[in-house]
Amino acid sequence: MTKTALITGAASGLGYELTLLLAKDAYKLILVDIDAENLAKVKSELERDFKVEVITLTKDLSLPNIAQEIMDAIDNAPVDVLVNNAGFGLFGNFYETNWERESAMLHVHIMTTTHLTKLVLEGMVERGSGKILNMSSLAAFQPGPLMSIYYASKGYMLSFSEAIACELKGTGVTVTALCPGPTKTHFQETVSEDSKDNKITFNMACAKEVAAYGYKAMLKGKVCAIPGGFNKFLATLPRLLPRKVAANIVRKLQEKNRED
Repeated sequence: MTKTALITGAASGLGYELTLLLAKDAYKLILVDIDAENLAKVKSELERDFKVEVITLTKDLSLPNIAQEIMDAIDNAPVDVLVNNAGFGLFGNFYETNWERESAMLHVHIMTTTHLTKLVLEGMVERGSGKILNMSSLAAFQPGPLMSIYYASKGYMLSFSEAIACELKGTGVTVTALCPGPTKTHFQETVSEDSKDNKITFNMACAKEVAAYGYKAMLKGKVCAIPGGFNKFLATLPRLLPRKVAANIVRKLQEKNRED
């Protein structure tokens, strides 16, 4: 019987790369993204190259109760794999940044992801099988001055994923938090509306390799997946250093990466 995967943020970046991996494994795909044009292109490509069934939903994941709207749109069909990938960042001092955009980020990263996870979990537990991949970040391990909301929301996603993964032991359902460092995707282009603020080049990873690492970790049921030896090292630093020191280091890196 064909299994079904639901992927948010599927039209580009890591979501697109993960979608390709699921298509290669012959999953029926439910792709969710706000970008209708790219979503249509991905659908055509997958149907042509992999001969899989593809359903696309153009949705704004920052809207209240959008997770329930997604499940209603697919008639609450069983979901065997859920990939909560959608997200974006915003650079700047918190007292100066745009609240509407930050509110949207919090809804996408926290409210919608958490609600969608809750909606699919009951069926997964009843069936005794299922896999969830939540997109966290290396940012989850320390406070992030100049990207405070982004870092905090990714910290939530890691903690949430680890907690429910523990709750789900013995059920046949696994939860994996993928925690990549900087990755070459459209994310870097949307961190700021000002192009001079998009110059992160240090420790930049390839989206295809990060997706492959995360996909393999999900299949194995690994709880926390950090691609790259250097990233694993960076994730341990906040345990060794005072959090104030870690915050200062992150701020200096953020400023250095965005110098004119």
